[in-house]
Amino acid sequence: MTDSQSEKDYVPFIVNRGLGYFADTVLLANEMNVNCHVDSKMQYDFLKQTVKKKKRWSKWLKEDESNSEKIKIICDYFGYNRSNAKHVVNLFDSNGYKVMKKSLNKGGISNN
Repeated sequence: MTDSQSEKDYVPFIVNRGLGYFADTVLLANEMNVNCHVDSKMQYDFLKQTVKKKKRWSKWLKEDESNSEKIKIICDYFGYNRSNAKHVVNLFDSNGYKVMKKSLNKGGISNN
């Protein structure tokens, strides 16, 4: 980090999350998570000195899109937030989702 702006732009969480995907850097990322109280510049310097130069390619994990419609139905039907809906999404079968979706139908033209 050469200036104060780059120091402000450094986000340790994102860096540690990215390093957590690889076997050779996961322990370093965990060490930085344990020592989260350390200044950002010190974290940057530590990682710069310990992480070996290497090409690392990995896709970022994303939320499972297959349950997104089911989660939305549960949120609307029961008034749950997304976190609670994710916990109960596997408790219902496809027939239960059809019943909930039908009861949430407010009429009008649908795109289905």
